[in-house]
Amino acid sequence: MPRKTAPATTSIPKAPTGIEGLDQITGGGLPSGRPTLVAGSAGAGKTMLATEFLVHGAKEFSEPGVMLMFEENSKELSDNVRSLGFDLQKLVNEGKIVLDHVHIERSEIEETGQYDLEGLFIRLGHAIDSIGAKRVVLDTVEALFTGLPDQAVLRAELRRLFRWLKDRKVTALITGEKGESTLTKHGLEEYVADCVISLDHRVDGQISTRRLRVVKYRGSSHGTNEYPFLISERGISVLPITSLKLDHQAPSERIPTGIPALDEMLGGKGVFRGSSVLISGSPGTGKSSVSASFVDAACSRGEKALLFAYEESPDQIIRNMRSIGIDLERWTKKGLLQIHASRPTLQGLEQHLLAMHGLVLSFKPSVVAVDPISNLTLQRDEAEVKPTLMRLIDFLKLHKITGIFTSLTQGSAYSGNPEDSQIGVSSLMDAWLLLRNHEQNGERNRTLYVLKSRGMPHSNQVREFILSDKGIDLVDVYLGSEGVLTGSSRLSQEAREKAAASISQQEHQRKMRKHESRRLALEAQIAMLQAEAASEAAEMEFSAAQEFLREEVAKNELASLVKSRRGRVAAGEPKPKEKR
Repeated sequence: MPRKTAPATTSIPKAPTGIEGLDQITGGGLPSGRPTLVAGSAGAGKTMLATEFLVHGAKEFSEPGVMLMFEENSKELSDNVRSLGFDLQKLVNEGKIVLDHVHIERSEIEETGQYDLEGLFIRLGHAIDSIGAKRVVLDTVEALFTGLPDQAVLRAELRRLFRWLKDRKVTALITGEKGESTLTKHGLEEYVADCVISLDHRVDGQISTRRLRVVKYRGSSHGTNEYPFLISERGISVLPITSLKLDHQAPSERIPTGIPALDEMLGGKGVFRGSSVLISGSPGTGKSSVSASFVDAACSRGEKALLFAYEESPDQIIRNMRSIGIDLERWTKKGLLQIHASRPTLQGLEQHLLAMHGLVLSFKPSVVAVDPISNLTLQRDEAEVKPTLMRLIDFLKLHKITGIFTSLTQGSAYSGNPEDSQIGVSSLMDAWLLLRNHEQNGERNRTLYVLKSRGMPHSNQVREFILSDKGIDLVDVYLGSEGVLTGSSRLSQEAREKAAASISQQEHQRKMRKHESRRLALEAQIAMLQAEAASEAAEMEFSAAQEFLREEVAKNELASLVKSRRGRVAAGEPKPKEKR
């Protein structure tokens, strides 16, 4: 039996706002043809958000709009948003938007009958029809009901207003003031609106931050967290990092760190592009120098790099890095490096994050270094800092940007487990380099080791970290009876080992000479024995020849004797008498 497939889910039509980040949170924009309420306190950014929604609709999505204002007039609004790069008067002249200021002063109004909004509907309907508007902004709704004593009439007219906007099938954005114990002043608007967005402007530790939250969205899923947003010269920027999914790509390309010995420790090729690297250690261990080496290596490859510094000015960084052979000034002059230095208390944590976000998008670097992230925790709750850094890390990964983060640890060295990172983001990092101070024999030396590096083989050895005018180098440490040897102890050990190696070599050469002498003596002895053997063999041959010669002589003499005897008998010599 074939399996039944689940019906495809369809979302309601949406009108994109064009506001960076907000469309991502709402899944595409505000509900098309429905009213949306934006509530917040004074200075939260309600009018700015509404204006930007209207301008982007007219310029980018071919949706003309009408803005009905009850507090500011057209000139005041145009002047206020010009600093954001919005020319409202030009859009009015092009027939893309209509700005209409409705002056309402309760002291000048004489009530002669029941209060209703019929006149407003006629005026707004004419403005909509004049340009074929698809978007409508009412700023602010409380101005319509100021001083109205009858709550029943107020509620009825509010419902009527929202129903009229729905019937006209325009995407409406209505701003409202925040109430004391309710989301809005009257406590009704949030119930009749299809989408409700709450803006908050808070001050904590003398630092102000703005945050946005989608309270409800009928017919659509949406991000429910609080998201920081910033009003800058580019308009409103919302950073919805907590809504990002873990779906970023993982490049397999490796990039060098700028320290050849460190590259060898990281499998011989460096770190993965788009990865996040944490460099932690106590003061003076060389964290900034390592991060500067990453930046210098990126610029040497012709890539762009961004360096965010929270302790030193750009000139100070350039001067200090020059002392170890790293010239960052040449890259700033070539436009490959930007150094942005500021105090952490200059603005809120979210504003720092949004500033980084904007600079990354505009400059498009391949490497971003933050030195140090631990300074962002000053007078802030760690539970607040960690999600913010998580947002930055995820954002960089999404754009395949390699992130270098330095972190200051407490104390002169690790007194506890090195896993106890001050910020608590070590689990988010792909690679973690740990720098430590090693004190021995009245001197302090630096060591480095790779605590982790995901996706690649890496060394588990501790290396001595050396800074000189020739750059950064890593050398092997020595393990003695008293532990790890660095600095002068290492040099002394190296001298002792060289001396021992020299003595060993001399002893080896002495043994080789002795062996050679013995070999020559043995060869001479063998030659002498061979000569003696040859002499004996010749003597034996001579003796044998003499014996053979004697035998031959005797044989010849015998033969001659026999012959001579036979001759005498034949001549008549008497035969000798036989003895009896």
